[in-house]
Amino acid sequence: MTDLDLDGMLRRLNLATVRRICPDVIQRAETEEMTYRGFLELLVAEEVAHRTQTRIQRFTRRARFPFLATIEDFDFTFQTSVRRALLGSFLGPELMVEGLSLILCGPAGVGKTHLAIALAYRAIQNGTTALFIEANRIMEDLSEASRLGRLSEAMEPYLHAGVLVVDEVGYLSCPPDAANVLFQVVNQRYLRCRPMVFTTNKPLAAWAEVLHDADLAEAIIDRVLARGRILELRGPSYRTRHIKPPPLPPEEPATVSGKDRPEFPEPTSGSRHDGRRDLVSVREEGLRFSRDDRTLARGVR
Repeated sequence: MTDLDLDGMLRRLNLATVRRICPDVIQRAETEEMTYRGFLELLVAEEVAHRTQTRIQRFTRRARFPFLATIEDFDFTFQTSVRRALLGSFLGPELMVEGLSLILCGPAGVGKTHLAIALAYRAIQNGTTALFIEANRIMEDLSEASRLGRLSEAMEPYLHAGVLVVDEVGYLSCPPDAANVLFQVVNQRYLRCRPMVFTTNKPLAAWAEVLHDADLAEAIIDRVLARGRILELRGPSYRTRHIKPPPLPPEEPATVSGKDRPEFPEPTSGSRHDGRRDLVSVREEGLRFSRDDRTLARGVR
């Protein structure tokens, strides 16, 4: 039998990992007396694992996350207003199969963006793509594209992504036609059963003011929540958890009628007995002065 160019054939099939590890695996197979099936399974498993990791890294770069966050890194002991069990269906294949969507609502620092990125990253690990974009950025980009007559073209990246994360709705001001352009993205993704994740510091009732259109804001929320839910995160900011609260000021003494201290303060020294003695002395002095006055009056006569 003619010797085959194994290295060349692996290169032609783009099996880079198999080509790289094949000599070591052949030596291991001989040492451990592997079966043909075991040898082949090991090679294929290494190739699949390498391709999966490469795909995750490539899709993660394309997602444009401001930072990488995972669900394992989220501190559920600090942020107790949400439990991991509530996120179960958003971490599995149901996210894509059912087209689930989520609105994460709460003040700054409670973990909304971390959770949104973690859900999108898990979706990438499960085989789909994701795109992260700030709310004011997507609305400004689409508003400008609409003005130039190329809205459909500009919307395509936001429609193509497997999971779309729109971060910080309500933090920054939006263009006048924000509701119009955002509705078109949300509506198309809703019709295509594509997941969406929104983070916001505003209650849903305030989206009408944020987007400058009450009817379209209601329509956007209606489509997002049709196959989704809203999670409200509460509590202190995780970013400033290392800062101790300032000590409470000392309690001030009670005052009457707004006066800081009595107009005629009571004596602060001496005993109750001394006070009585002083009173007796005052009375004796008064009697002495009275006797002297009467003597002086008789002398004048």
